Amino acid sequence: MIRGIRGAITVERNEAEEIVDATETLLKEMIRANDVTASDVSFVLISVTEDITAAFPAQALRRIEGWTYVPVMCMREIPVPNSLPRCIRVMMTVETTKKQEEISHIYLRDAVTLRPDLSLTKKPEM
Repeated sequence: MIRGIRGAITVERNEAEEIVDATETLLKEMIRANDVTASDVSFVLISVTEDITAAFPAQALRRIEGWTYVPVMCMREIPVPNSLPRCIRVMMTVETTKKQEEISHIYLRDAVTLRPDLSLTKKPEM
């Protein structure tokens, strides 16, 4: 069964070392909490809010021993009103026998994976 593991973390500053270190911390916690190995992973998607520009957070995955060849994509999110600033979000798809409700999603430093409900924001008048 393919399952999704979500995670998010915020950073204090838009500095390369802090961004990559925070991403590595988040990835390692997601891996540990779900007992995941590199061979279990189908794909890792890392998205960052528009105010993170100093580093490419996917570098963090290459720091983890044995994870050099795991497919990863990194993208910058479209700005959304009321979105959490300086946030890094990760979605990891893994092959596991765990049920989805047994998966541990990881949120560090007051981060959340879900973006604000756009239906609640006032749309600009044309």
